[in-house]
Amino acid sequence: MWERIRVLFETHPERLQVARFLLRNGLSVKGDKIYVNEVEVPTLKVARVVGVDRRTVNETIRTINVDKEIKLIFSKLESAGPSLRAVAKQIGLGVVEITADNPNEIGILANAARVLAEHGISIRQALVDDPEMNPDPKLTLIGDRVIPGKAIPRILKIRGVAKVSVY
Repeated sequence: MWERIRVLFETHPERLQVARFLLRNGLSVKGDKIYVNEVEVPTLKVARVVGVDRRTVNETIRTINVDKEIKLIFSKLESAGPSLRAVAKQIGLGVVEITADNPNEIGILANAARVLAEHGISIRQALVDDPEMNPDPKLTLIGDRVIPGKAIPRILKIRGVAKVSVY
């Protein structure tokens, strides 16, 4: 999918930037409008955040609507919901952020979840960056309490894990 989007916008890098922003944020395109779930998002606001002008956002929408397959993808995008990452500490949750040396390695999420479960931690939220859209993808697990230090070496031993941060 991402390769097809890249090809569609290859001659217009600013439009590709807008398309990437829409995907990363779960913003859908329906007709000539942008939505986060059912809430319309003004194109001017998107333009300001991305650092382009409103016409570039509108041209991106037009280009999306021309390609049937890409239009179908963008029209069905949904926001994944609220992330607890930024407020975890304030509400007594623990966060472990995992960087993989190969983000396509099978079993990183399952094995990291197992380590937390073995330490009596229930996962409240799992956030996974798509390696096709994010050059530095991370797996973030948010547990029902602070992650103990003794869990870190066990997570680092998981095949494919390069780095672990806890906060």
